[in-house]
Amino acid sequence: MAGDQHYDVIIIGTGAGGGTLAHRLAPTGKRVLILERGDYLPRERDNWDSTAVFVKGKYRAPEYWYDKDGNAFPPEVNYYVGGNTKFYGAALFRLRPEDFGELRHHGGISPAWPIDYTDLEPYYSRAEQLYRVHGRHGEDPTGGPASAQYPFPPVEHEPRIQQLSDDLEKHGLHPFHLPIGVDLTQDDRGRAVHGSACIRCDRVDGFPCLLGAKSDAQVICVDPALEHDNVTMITRADVRRLETDPTGRTVTGVVAELGDGTTATFAADIVVVACGAVNSAVLLLRSAGDRHPDGLANSSGMVGRHYMRHNNLALMAVSKEPNPTRFQKTLALHDWYLGADDWDYPLGGIQMLGKSDADQIHGEAPRWAGAVSPDMPFEVIAHHAVDFWLCGEDLPDPDNRVTLDADGDVHLVLDEKNNIAGLKRLRHKLQGMLGELGMHEHHLLSHSIYLHKGMPIGATAHQAGTVRFGTDPRTSVLDVDCRAHDLDNLYVVDTGFFPSIGAVNPSLTAIANALRVGDHLAGRLN
Repeated sequence: MAGDQHYDVIIIGTGAGGGTLAHRLAPTGKRVLILERGDYLPRERDNWDSTAVFVKGKYRAPEYWYDKDGNAFPPEVNYYVGGNTKFYGAALFRLRPEDFGELRHHGGISPAWPIDYTDLEPYYSRAEQLYRVHGRHGEDPTGGPASAQYPFPPVEHEPRIQQLSDDLEKHGLHPFHLPIGVDLTQDDRGRAVHGSACIRCDRVDGFPCLLGAKSDAQVICVDPALEHDNVTMITRADVRRLETDPTGRTVTGVVAELGDGTTATFAADIVVVACGAVNSAVLLLRSAGDRHPDGLANSSGMVGRHYMRHNNLALMAVSKEPNPTRFQKTLALHDWYLGADDWDYPLGGIQMLGKSDADQIHGEAPRWAGAVSPDMPFEVIAHHAVDFWLCGEDLPDPDNRVTLDADGDVHLVLDEKNNIAGLKRLRHKLQGMLGELGMHEHHLLSHSIYLHKGMPIGATAHQAGTVRFGTDPRTSVLDVDCRAHDLDNLYVVDTGFFPSIGAVNPSLTAIANALRVGDHLAGRLN
């Protein structure tokens, strides 16, 4: 199984970070081995079935983590080629320039990054081109300068969402087209033309795309990378530990359990970990040895600490008029991202979710009992539903952390009340406008099916921060190039490197950073 071969680079994981890095390094001619613990996602009708995806969690990893009280919960993780991007909503936002500096929140300080917006901006532009992002720079009043316009025009609003945008503008607000990665060609009315891969369906958010029309890491990066003879991928390769030389400064072996039940050790000049913020920390902790008794790359004691996952609310309003929208995820609002006239601290952002259907609403029925008029059947609610995602920043806290117990089980400690005052105010802002936005004023229902209902800690889709980068080896795990301070050839390129998370989806920043680190590695390999 190629275990006796030596590679230039081994990349562990194929999501937004690892998949993008493989794509960047493929043209260099260097020998790249990709190890992915999952397999390709099966293409089947259940990919687009709400009950299978949301209610039964068919594609979620069949594993449990444990909270601070020892209660088991199913995390929102998917182990397939492409990682969690197979199921993400492809909302590809840049962080604001202010997010890279120190920001004062009601609940504390969001720390500065060791790079600033201008350092990452060229890579944001490259990431937007690569991931086929549709949008229009200049519409978002909080957006930073862009060196290149989006490669494709915005996905046009359908009539009910256009009306919502117009109503928001009447309030003096600045709604804008949500930047989204899809392979869509539109006519002058916004409809998908013949030959467009994307058909503007209602399955974009939380579902894998049967048509390969969503810009996930498998479609955009991994499959094209594998067209290069110098790139190899082994699926169903669960990396269990990293081994080092006697000095502890160099990773010399990547030990993986393979799909056939055997164990193989792979070697490379450079090893890149991109397993997702939690599992990357888990791998480093599990790789403890004589030279690294507290876990690999953990001389600072920071591996696993400062876990973040955003303060999120998925909410459903009930429109007075029907909402026949199918592709609903086209609008966002950032007017209160950094503060409001009645609040000196950041609130966060509002964006549209994928359109609710009757199956999802039936799945929420027990939680909504008595909250909606009994003479309004679920199918009617679904036809009138308008779905919002509210995203606020949670702050890095060293006590929010990932640990392993003696049995190797993953424990995740999280303060769910971390910096939630801004999010509460954001919900209040939206609630107060419902009547003037053509919605029933008292129906703003928590739509937890998008947050894997049960325990809020299970909503791990935006996980970040467990192996933060920085300039001080005493307080960070990685240097500015995302190389471990403690080792010469170990890098991490998933969202674990984030020192703070802002209040937008983290995927584009992970992609841009992978391109940045890819440039560094290409130079190092040469």
